[in-house]
Amino acid sequence: MSSVAKVIVLCVLVATTIGCDRVTKHIAMTSLDGAPSRSFLADTVRLVYAENTGGFLSLGADLAPAVRTVIFTFGTGLVLVATLAAAVRLDWTVWQLVALGLMFAGGASNWIDRVARGTVVDFLNVGFGPLRTGIFNVADVALMLGGVIFVCTCRRHLLDAAHDS
Repeated sequence: MSSVAKVIVLCVLVATTIGCDRVTKHIAMTSLDGAPSRSFLADTVRLVYAENTGGFLSLGADLAPAVRTVIFTFGTGLVLVATLAAAVRLDWTVWQLVALGLMFAGGASNWIDRVARGTVVDFLNVGFGPLRTGIFNVADVALMLGGVIFVCTCRRHLLDAAHDS
C-alpha cells in the first residue's frame, strides 16, 4: 500500500472512530443523564450514564484536581503528539498503523471530553451476572482494540524476526 493510501486510510479511521464516539456520547448525555440504567440482551449490556474524572476504571479519580489536569489533560496531550510523531516517522505495517490510529482516536476523543468538560462521559457496561466490566465508552473500545492489534502485530513481527535469524 502506498504512503498516500496509508495516510488516507488512517485519516478515515481516526475521523470515523472519533465521530462515532462523539455521537454516542452526545446520545448518552441527552438520553441517559439522570435516567435509570437500561438493560439489554438478558442484562448482558447495560446503558448507564457516568462521568469519569479519572483514567481507566476511574484510576486517579481521587487525586487533587490540579494533579488530574496535569496527568489526564497535559500528559495525554503529550502522548497523543508522540503517537502522531511515531506514526509519521517510523516504518509501520498497515496493521500497526490501524492499531495506532485506533489508539490515537480513542485517546483523542476522551481527551476532547477532558478539555471541554473536565470529565469523560462513559455509558456502557457488559457482563454476565455478577461478572461485569467497569463503565466505558466507544473511545475506550477503540483504545483497547488498537492495543490488542498492536501487541499481536508486534508479537508476530518479533516472532518472524526471531525465526529468520
